[in-house]
Amino acid sequence: MRRSTIWILIISMIITFAALIVLQVRYVMINAEMIENQFDENVQNSLYQTVTFVEENEALEYLAQTLEGIDYQGKENKLLTPNMDNVQFQNSIDSVTDKLKLNTNQLNKPYLRLSTRHGKANIEETSRFLQEKFRQNFSRSKTILDQAVFRWLKEKEVKEISERISFCDLNSILERFLINNGVDLPFTYSIVDKQGKLIYKNNKEVKSFGKINNNNIYTQRLFPSEVSNRAVYLQVLFPTKQDYIVDSMNLFLPTFLLLLLVLAVFVVAIIIIFRQKQLNNMKNDFVNNMTHEFKTPISSISLASQMLLDPVVGKTPQTLNHISSVIRDETKRLSFMVEKVLQMSIFERDKSILKLNEIKINSLIKDIISNFSLKVTNKGGKIISKLEAVNDLTFIDEVHFTNVIFNLMDNALKYSDKPLLLTVETWNEKSNLLISVEDNGIGIQKEDLKRIFEKFYRVPTGNLHNVKGFGLGLAYVKKIVTEHKGIIKAESEPNIGTKFIIIIPTLKNYEL
Repeated sequence: MRRSTIWILIISMIITFAALIVLQVRYVMINAEMIENQFDENVQNSLYQTVTFVEENEALEYLAQTLEGIDYQGKENKLLTPNMDNVQFQNSIDSVTDKLKLNTNQLNKPYLRLSTRHGKANIEETSRFLQEKFRQNFSRSKTILDQAVFRWLKEKEVKEISERISFCDLNSILERFLINNGVDLPFTYSIVDKQGKLIYKNNKEVKSFGKINNNNIYTQRLFPSEVSNRAVYLQVLFPTKQDYIVDSMNLFLPTFLLLLLVLAVFVVAIIIIFRQKQLNNMKNDFVNNMTHEFKTPISSISLASQMLLDPVVGKTPQTLNHISSVIRDETKRLSFMVEKVLQMSIFERDKSILKLNEIKINSLIKDIISNFSLKVTNKGGKIISKLEAVNDLTFIDEVHFTNVIFNLMDNALKYSDKPLLLTVETWNEKSNLLISVEDNGIGIQKEDLKRIFEKFYRVPTGNLHNVKGFGLGLAYVKKIVTEHKGIIKAESEPNIGTKFIIIIPTLKNYEL
């Protein structure tokens, strides 16, 4: 896949995902606003119904008391609350309206009676007499009611709010109207004047799980129909309003989870695309490098073969010995590179097939140093061994682990720009065996140190142009160490050297 195609795909995915997030957030905000508006409307309706009921109830009580001439029901003034028993509530209303309305039987049934006590002998005169008497009675009753209403209005101006309503009954009325309008949240209420000074606050405790703000407080004027300079207001607080709105949107939770899943898939896809692109580039470099590496020994062997077949070339013992040496060395070199390439098969399997045996690491490393020391001394180098591990018996594959130590030592030799000083150490920590391979070579930059164990990755060698390889050595080392239940770490400073530390369990730790 071309690089431009990858970037087009990534940009398209980013735009699509960003649009999806914007639409989802917008949709959630609209629904939250709708839920809050519906809640506000229900609360405002409940408050208006409450104050209207309280105001009408006060008027009915006063008129009933005036008509009866006694305290309403002979008791302390109390509000008609909507949470009273239905029969009691209806009887209370009926007892008041009976005082204010004419009997329906009197209005609907025709009634006629002539009397001679008023001195009127015919129907016409009797009718005029009765009409006049009704007007007089009506005028007198109207005067009484006007006086009662005037007296009521005058008394209201001097009465305190606590004398006009019962706060306990007000709580019941408010709660009933809120429930009737579908608002079943805990609340507290208070009564304040125009300046916001607190007149009354109920002691009801409500737990709040969120920050209380002005959006959770609703205000409605008490006795809204009267004109007065002593206006008071009913304030209701819903501390859990925000929790209610959030809980009402639980249906959107699966959508958010799905959005997060899409984001995770998107990120993983981007990472995989870049890794595959990087791996593809490394494989191309590997093929080119391998072709170049194979070309040199094959050319040398081919040239040596032609020399043997060419009759012009003298077949002296010295010539034959030289040609044989070239063929042998180049064949060995070619076999070594083929072995490196075959190590790639290890990375194609999830787990290598290891032949584990009980091996003493100190003895194994001594043999490796003995075989490798000739290469080091030929280049003026030196190997120092400090095999101090007391418990060096472990469970390893001898062939693969030998390759691990050999690769580390061979890298130290290849990446050295001066006579090599190679130090190999072993020691114990707790139930583990530690192996250290340290050199005084060119070192590794910090940014490259993080990637040295990646497959096909090769560290730039600066002025060293004779270093050959495929970038598989350290990847192979890490995989083998990991499959031995071990850990490998690298420490390096440019122009000072590099140190590799292998930590593997001892035999005793394996058995545990």
